[in-house]
Amino acid sequence: MHILKENSDRVTGSVQRKPNLMDFSVHKIVVGSFQENTWYVVNRYTNDGILIDPGEDVHTIEALFAETESKPTAILNTHAHIDHIGAIQRLQEKYDLPFYLHREDQFLLEQYPEQAALFGVKMQGIPDVTHFLEEGSKTISEIEVRVLHTPGHSPGSVSFVIGNDLFSGDALFAGSIGRTDLPGGDYAELIRSIQQKLLPLGDHVVVHAGHGPDTTIGEERRTNPFLREG
Repeated sequence: MHILKENSDRVTGSVQRKPNLMDFSVHKIVVGSFQENTWYVVNRYTNDGILIDPGEDVHTIEALFAETESKPTAILNTHAHIDHIGAIQRLQEKYDLPFYLHREDQFLLEQYPEQAALFGVKMQGIPDVTHFLEEGSKTISEIEVRVLHTPGHSPGSVSFVIGNDLFSGDALFAGSIGRTDLPGGDYAELIRSIQQKLLPLGDHVVVHAGHGPDTTIGEERRTNPFLREG
């Protein structure tokens, strides 16, 4: 069973409404042996959906398409570690989906076999990147997505801001931060990314991480032991 988060910016009361780039629903499913959070953002007007970090369990993800009566139109990844990429190639082929990733994480895709061997996980197909992400705003599936480059967990780690929702990948968790002991990780850079890119978004912003429960920027500013001053 997946978790649904309603977006508070929904426009109501109009018979003929123009597309609102902030009118969407957020769905979460937990997949694979790493218990990775796969996110699905659905445009309420078009029923087109954006997949974020589809890690494993293709059939479970496809069941979500049916449940939401939506059509996937793009895959966006916060980074390219093995627990976030396992379902991409099969979904990409079946639904002809573009795949967005930051260029600095391309090397992790190329190291997919080594990642699989390191963690003892069965390797799936290596996906093809169709669009390299850069920091800034873009419209995908008529949803406005703000891309923030937040390296540290990996060189090409990014976070996505959609309305008041932040998809932080493995940069920021509830009560913790991403590990930095994997190839390309950098603890100081990760802390800098969080402090300079994520905390300024505002305490009200809801954080949807790559693992674990939701939190808010305000909660992490106040209680996260890696971010508290002193």
